[in-house]
Amino acid sequence: MYMVIVLGNSFLIFTLILSPQLHTPMYYFLCNLSFIDLCFTSCNLPKTLVDIICNTRTISVMGCLTQMNLGLLLGVAECILLAVMAYDRYIAICFPLHYTTIMSRRVCGYITVIMWSGCFYFSFSPTIIKPLVFCQGNKLDHVACEILVVLELACGDLSVTKLLLFVHSFIVLLSPVIFIVVTYICIIASILKIHSGQGRSKAFSTCASHLTVVIMFYGTSLTMYMGQSKFSSNRKYISLGYKIVTPALNPLIYSLRSNEVKGTFKKILTRYSVMRPIQGDKYGTKK
Repeated sequence: MYMVIVLGNSFLIFTLILSPQLHTPMYYFLCNLSFIDLCFTSCNLPKTLVDIICNTRTISVMGCLTQMNLGLLLGVAECILLAVMAYDRYIAICFPLHYTTIMSRRVCGYITVIMWSGCFYFSFSPTIIKPLVFCQGNKLDHVACEILVVLELACGDLSVTKLLLFVHSFIVLLSPVIFIVVTYICIIASILKIHSGQGRSKAFSTCASHLTVVIMFYGTSLTMYMGQSKFSSNRKYISLGYKIVTPALNPLIYSLRSNEVKGTFKKILTRYSVMRPIQGDKYGTKK
């Protein structure tokens, strides 16, 4: 699964960067999504694989906190980015004539800066405001250092940290979901006004890939963070949904459903492939 994640997302990034015709806002954000997925999985899965193979299953406190904060940062980034991608589809379908003006390169740059600034705040502020102190054992019942599990080993007054975590979970997880739902209601209403059946089909096709990823990612994330008490015994398995399954399927969903990506990748392979010359024998016959 990790090899699928690395190869699939690297292939998508490689294709989008080398193809000038794909340098549009939609594919710009898709490239960001592949980069985030690649880093999100790589911040904890290699360590997990080493632990399984070597049967060590230990990690330093500093390594655990680093893994936890990086995971939070990239997870928050993906939550916000999926909402941004929904907004991009909304503008493209509901305001097609003004799309290039509204989603200009400058606007996309501003969105990226604001997105990452918000990610740093939401991921690092709980531990900066109230640094964690550990005194209740040293065993994590999880596949990685995730904040919900790490907090169980921390001691002292954690009310501020847990309150911040709940508020941030609402803002980062629930608010984007509500925004995406409202956005897609507007998109569907706009698509139904299209008279051409082919036009409606194309519009639905451009949204289907994003909607599939949204359901997979937010379904497991909301279950993990908003339903902490109900699913605490199964959270290590639930977390695999947004840590491994979604990053592995993202490039497959977007590349297989996009004729532009598939066609561009074939052109790149043809352009950079080495053509073997045809040799002939002494009579000039081609072999």
